[in-house]
Amino acid sequence: MTRADRVESIPALLHRNATQFANAPAYREKEYGIWQSWTWSQTRDEVEALAIGLLERGLNEGDFVAVIGRNRPYLYWSMIAAEMAGAVPVPLYQDANAEEMAYVLEHCGARFVIAGDQEQVDKVIEVQDQLPQFERIIYLDPRGLRKYDHGRLDQYQALQALGREKRESHIAELERRQARLDYDSRCVMLYTSGTTGKPKGVVLSNRNVIETAKSSSEFDNLRRSDDILAYLPMAWVGDFIFSVGQAMWTGFCTNCPESADTMQVDLREIGPTYYFAPPRVFETQLTNVMIRMEDAGRIKKWLFDTCMAHARKVGPDILDGHPVGQWDRFKYKLGEAFIYGPLKNTLGFSRVRVGYTAGEAIGPEIFDFYRSLGINLKQLYGQTEATVFITAQPDGEVRSDTVGVTCPGVELKIAENGEVFYRSPGVFVEYYKNPESTADTKDAEGWVATGDAGFIEEGSGHLRIIDRAKDVGQMADGRLFAPKYVENKLKFFPNILEAVVFGNGRNECTAFINIDLTAVGNWAERNNIGYASYQELARHPQVMDTIQDHVEAVNESVAQDEMLSGCQVHRFVVLHKELDADDGELTRTRKVRRKIIEEKYHDIITALYDGSDKISTETEVTYEDGRKGSIRATLEVRAAKVWPSAAKMAAQ
Repeated sequence: MTRADRVESIPALLHRNATQFANAPAYREKEYGIWQSWTWSQTRDEVEALAIGLLERGLNEGDFVAVIGRNRPYLYWSMIAAEMAGAVPVPLYQDANAEEMAYVLEHCGARFVIAGDQEQVDKVIEVQDQLPQFERIIYLDPRGLRKYDHGRLDQYQALQALGREKRESHIAELERRQARLDYDSRCVMLYTSGTTGKPKGVVLSNRNVIETAKSSSEFDNLRRSDDILAYLPMAWVGDFIFSVGQAMWTGFCTNCPESADTMQVDLREIGPTYYFAPPRVFETQLTNVMIRMEDAGRIKKWLFDTCMAHARKVGPDILDGHPVGQWDRFKYKLGEAFIYGPLKNTLGFSRVRVGYTAGEAIGPEIFDFYRSLGINLKQLYGQTEATVFITAQPDGEVRSDTVGVTCPGVELKIAENGEVFYRSPGVFVEYYKNPESTADTKDAEGWVATGDAGFIEEGSGHLRIIDRAKDVGQMADGRLFAPKYVENKLKFFPNILEAVVFGNGRNECTAFINIDLTAVGNWAERNNIGYASYQELARHPQVMDTIQDHVEAVNESVAQDEMLSGCQVHRFVVLHKELDADDGELTRTRKVRRKIIEEKYHDIITALYDGSDKISTETEVTYEDGRKGSIRATLEVRAAKVWPSAAKMAAQ
């Protein structure tokens, strides 16, 4: 494809779609219980009006425009409008607190903020004195903002109306700015999750986004007739590439739910054909399924268990087109009629043609559960710095223990220490204002260090990720330590929400466990067990016994893997509070911040290793309104049974 033939920016793709697919649906949003729809032609008009309104307010080429809020067409349009006007959109996590927002807004020097509602406006106003370059907020939902000082505020639709009024004055300038956009122009800046320090601003160009969207769409044969549900954080690179990059390239429709509370209902109504979710979402959905089955009658539960056992045996083979006997196929069809079909409909997955999970490793049991239902769920491996795609699983080559083969245009290599490196058209431009980190991550030849340890299988070419390179270590006796492998197995159990495993440089592994309040609370209600708080339920003797059973079951499974058998959990505690992003223990994408956890809970870790059977502790917490408080608790330290490795068992 020559430069004259290709479309070189997201706004140019919007213009192409508005011309070629003018009346096809581009965006939908459910509001007040009714689905609203906009065609590609209407979308271009909405984006252009906003872009001209921003020009009228003084937006310059090269400015940064922060976008904060839940998934709404208007906020996707605002990112495209910012680039159309020559600026750079910077989406932020809507659940970030004011202090976290202040860092990003100050770091990028955003002059304009486009906010979804009063909550986001309030957070920006709270920190505006720390932002010397900040000038204006454009807000979408006017509720609660009528009496605010509008000297630095604009209502979104009012700014669009201004843009339409001033169109003749600014359209020539807007077209000049849009014409100057090319493959090397900045398309978006996305901030990393910051697991080891302050988040870094990852600059992605139009080349990164468009080339990646093109190759990944062709890889999975995405179509203009596809539907997706846009519900993941807009600040996350996965949402940007799916809901903006691929949507613009293929012309499929992006659907936005009414709210987080109605997401599951909206998912069922839309029935997406292309679906993406991080492991956490699939884990939560599976937990809800298991809770409902615990409440089901004896016959219904027996039917579910029987059908699911058969589905696990033959479902993935049927999905991948592998040989399966006629009798097994017939039994699977019966299961489809009575169990799998209704379950997929309840989950909203009846029409899913291509499904992906990524962000972190998914437990193999969870992954296999969904594929056994006939859902074409696959794994991909990617990073913000890669514009998501590094490897993906082709249809017919889907396994729970790999993350697939290299995506089109991607090269892989493994360093001597096992770290994975890649090079591709999606490799980011730079870390904004951070040339040192850019140079540390990306070398002169364009190879990027992922920070993950893994290896490429001979023959299949599939990549297997062991763990984060910085997290992989050795036990005191030299055996491999890979905590994520064990943590994912623990999280398969519906009663376990989060797990953190320790053991690097030590003689044995130990773990923190968070119970899932929904699952365990449901069990407590069914058994007439009263409780007043998470803390009280977490230390209930029967809950502790159940978690111990889960830990020991995982130990038995881990013992079968000779390479990782040393990672069995010898002692554990059930924490007195959930690990929380507001307390700095998780990132906004819910990745564990191990260093912070080790520092914050050093007394509990000490008790896990010094033989104590109890530990009294006090922990600072952050409440929803931002106030600080503390929780005191006495935790029980439990010992778990460990198993000889498979090799030792064979030798006996």
